Amino acid sequence: MDIRNNVELNHNVDMFRKYKNLLKELTMKNVKLKYRSSWLGVFWSFLQPLLNMIVLSVVFGGIFGKKSDMIVCYPVYLFTGRLLFSFFTSSTKQALTSFRRNQAIIKKVYVPKYMYPLSSILSNFVTFAISLLCLICVWIFFKFTGISGGSELEITWYALLCFVPMVLLLIFSTGVGLVLSVISVYFRDVEYIWDVLTQLLFYMVPILYHLETIKTPWIVTIIKINPLYSMIELFRHCVLYGQIMSWKLLLYAAVISIATLIIGIIFFNWKSDDIIYHL
Repeated sequence: MDIRNNVELNHNVDMFRKYKNLLKELTMKNVKLKYRSSWLGVFWSFLQPLLNMIVLSVVFGGIFGKKSDMIVCYPVYLFTGRLLFSFFTSSTKQALTSFRRNQAIIKKVYVPKYMYPLSSILSNFVTFAISLLCLICVWIFFKFTGISGGSELEITWYALLCFVPMVLLLIFSTGVGLVLSVISVYFRDVEYIWDVLTQLLFYMVPILYHLETIKTPWIVTIIKINPLYSMIELFRHCVLYGQIMSWKLLLYAAVISIATLIIGIIFFNWKSDDIIYHL
């Protein structure tokens, strides 16, 4: 059994190496197609999160931004949470529809099927990385103007560790995306259900508010169980609070992310051969 597993693992590694350039091309194609019909192109990766931050800050700044002493510069606090959450929702949604969008190619040319949801997730990670430039500009603006408590922002070397929660979020999103991509082939309504669930999830993660504003213990527990909470808080520890990451949150996020990826891979391998018959 061990020999068989090793042979299968080596085969999968060899196949990934063989098609890694294709994965790169599919990823870049998805990035280009996303902004193909717009005048501003990839600049929307910079502009869209900025506009979202401005709108949400104006609408909710007076409601949530002044209720907690723990919130350092509400617009930046909002931006950091919204940025990571947007990557999770956009990447999983595109992974969910990846087989239907590429069904013509899948039926004609053999390519490892995981290339399609994986390229969708990686393309969103590219735009997510571009959006970090916007976060840097926003951080500098509020720091030097002092608007909304921006003077309290501090930069430390811990900011260099922000890639850790980003990678964990990428791993977690990949696991979720692999599961959703398969399920959506069999049940088309999953796309609409996932839209509703992500809207609900948005309010179950401290993006607009700080966790201390929630006084009901069982709701606080549910929020803390959510893996997105730990990843967003770890990111904020690095770029917003200038603190070392909580090892408890880091351990929890790492275990959940890796476990989700393993489950996603196992489930995907279990059903991937039957996908073509349901497209």
